[in-house]
Amino acid sequence: MLAKIKTCCLNGLQTTEIDVEVDLSNGLPISNIVGLPDQEIKESKERVRAAINNSNLIFPLKRITINLAPADTKKVGSHFDLPIALCILAASGQVKEEGVSQVVILGELALDGSIHKVNGVLPMLLAMLEKGYKKVILPAGNIEEAKWVKGMDCLGVSSLKEVVDFINGELKIESQVGGVSMVQEDDIFSEDFKDLRGQDHLKRAMEIAAAGGHNLLMIGPPGSGKTMAARRLPSILPSLTFEEAIEITKIYSIAGLLDSSSGLVKNRPFRSPHHTTSIIALTGGGRIPKPGEVTLSHYGVLFLDELPEFNKTALEVLRQPIEDGYISLSRISGSYTYPSKFMLIASMNPCPCGYYGSNTENQCSCTPHEVRRYMNKISGPLLDRIDLILETSAVTYDDLISKKKTEGSKEIRKRVETARQLQLTRYKGKETKSNAQLSPSEVKKYCSLKGYSEELMNIAYDKMKLSARGYNRILKVARTIADLDGSVDILESHVAEALQYRNLSFVK
Repeated sequence: MLAKIKTCCLNGLQTTEIDVEVDLSNGLPISNIVGLPDQEIKESKERVRAAINNSNLIFPLKRITINLAPADTKKVGSHFDLPIALCILAASGQVKEEGVSQVVILGELALDGSIHKVNGVLPMLLAMLEKGYKKVILPAGNIEEAKWVKGMDCLGVSSLKEVVDFINGELKIESQVGGVSMVQEDDIFSEDFKDLRGQDHLKRAMEIAAAGGHNLLMIGPPGSGKTMAARRLPSILPSLTFEEAIEITKIYSIAGLLDSSSGLVKNRPFRSPHHTTSIIALTGGGRIPKPGEVTLSHYGVLFLDELPEFNKTALEVLRQPIEDGYISLSRISGSYTYPSKFMLIASMNPCPCGYYGSNTENQCSCTPHEVRRYMNKISGPLLDRIDLILETSAVTYDDLISKKKTEGSKEIRKRVETARQLQLTRYKGKETKSNAQLSPSEVKKYCSLKGYSEELMNIAYDKMKLSARGYNRILKVARTIADLDGSVDILESHVAEALQYRNLSFVK
């Protein structure tokens, strides 16, 4: 007696179509799972046995062989429980196999037969829809996530008995066809830039970074508003497009971080790992490779507070994803590629005590050697990949008690949204979505200089000893400043402002 049911599995962000095959034969009552199953799949036979018995169904006392095809693909995930259970019941004649011949089935079983939600549903369903499958049976806890897959007929179930009765025609379950529209809502943030007193130059740098998706490093004494400003950056970032939201949701679904109540990530990610974070946590990996912080920050912000306190090796790993927009992980189980188009926002003190060059009465107690050693924790190649480098100063008492109305996030965000819309129109039909993502050939096309602005850049290139990468990044920042001004051409004022954020003299 043979039965076959369709499911799928994830390897990184790639989905593989899987056939669950069950053969029942005479012999000692034993269950074997073959086809490169991982440990959680090997353990599923015990969950399946208990779930079937506790659902008032009959677990066949025969020799059971369970094959996961193709046999040369590594299978991971607890969502194989439900298809294995249904396949056993179909092979033993308790379920009509023809009722699920073209249905994708996902779900983890509890011992009492109830069905738990699983990770990675959105990317799996999107891939299976492309392969021609338009119906899925999945846990009720994943239904909100599944509804975003346009054209997929989704049936949310809560127990094994419920699924069996539905397939046999004894119970009717109302399906939901995917294709929910994303409604743009006014984002509400508890932190606003109007709380940041003084530091107008820091606000301006944050606005430029948000408008172009640029990387930013803040250097200044403790209490100068670096962390406060960084945590308010999400309040001025442009809203996600539906395509961006789907891509981020796929990542968070795989990582098991998705909010099941909405089923979609609607705000840009803001990740702020502690400085003790390991390389694996930053880049991703593990026995079963999962996305790291650089991927969880995709289309959002990766904030590294106290940058020199991070492991130097971990920081150097960031160089490749910053430049390429993706990170590749090679493990014994295979190679995995995750997207990582994030904004790197970092902050640091100018020395170990924090008061080197400060305009306050606090005196720096560090020796010149200690200052240089502290600064050298950030390598030149990493600094070269940062677009905006800003020196902050301590906030004055007058700024703190001032009753002067300061510009809030709402006003800044309007300008950022306008600048981003200009970029989306300019790069329509291309993979590039913001100025920070421009390739060298695109920089040459869209960031050309004329007249005195070109002469100014020529002088700065020699005086500031810029690298080719540094030159391109200044042009990208100048392009963003021009977009904020609504200017088609990059003027000398835009270049001059961009150059102000590239002075590395105090970090060398």
